[in-house]
Amino acid sequence: MPKLVIRDDRCKGCSICVEFCPKDCLEITDRLNPLGYRPVGLRDPEACTGCAICARMCPEVVIEVWK
Repeated sequence: MPKLVIRDDRCKGCSICVEFCPKDCLEITDRLNPLGYRPVGLRDPEACTGCAICARMCPEVVIEVWK
């Protein structure tokens, strides 16, 4: 099972990764990070295939995918 690491302290909540996730695993959370943004979170870890499209699309480079 792949491991998704999200540096939510740097995420600006742009939701690009959410839009590009082919398995709909990501969502924008309700909590605020230190920058005042609502960061992305993993909605369904079991559905994640580790394709890393989210990491490639993130303009802030806050997502890492480990297999």
